[in-house]
Amino acid sequence: MKIAIIAGSNRQDSNSTRLARYVGALISRQEHQVSVFDPKLTPLPFFSTDEDFAGHEALAAFKQTVLDADAVVLATPEYHGAPSGVLKNALDFLGQSHFEGKAVLSMSSAGGAVGIGSLQQLQSIVRSLHGVNCPEWVSVSGFQRDLPWGDAGDTEASKKVESRIRIAVDAFLGMAARLRGIGSLQAQ
Repeated sequence: MKIAIIAGSNRQDSNSTRLARYVGALISRQEHQVSVFDPKLTPLPFFSTDEDFAGHEALAAFKQTVLDADAVVLATPEYHGAPSGVLKNALDFLGQSHFEGKAVLSMSSAGGAVGIGSLQQLQSIVRSLHGVNCPEWVSVSGFQRDLPWGDAGDTEASKKVESRIRIAVDAFLGMAARLRGIGSLQAQ
């Protein structure tokens, strides 16, 4: 499957971008094709209905990548109980054709206890775009953001975070495969 991952931070060394890249690596290991959009490396213009952005190559590539994807992962820092403006701006360039019938995994990195507000708002946006929210989500917060997940994570706390991320990714990929199968049956 083709998986598009949209990182929602333009901050250097962002924890949510780190989470996006980590999940991308987990998905790639399962032999899926992963594209990570990082707005720090490829900035998008500010969305406006007054402009058509026809000549913006990075925007066109971003939109095509999400359109071609079988499923989407959204990763955001949590700012004031909401997703980042950078992620919201990127999503404003997309429409129902980019999400309709696709599984979407939402993830957040919060400085406080838990990033629930941003996750709930992302799920509302996904519903508006006719995507299918994965019932699992990922929220790393507080000290968890700085843990070495994966092979380097040898503490009990990092193993718990790693396990939680893997459970969510496995649920997402299973859901994406089922939805993809349903879509191919409907196309016949």
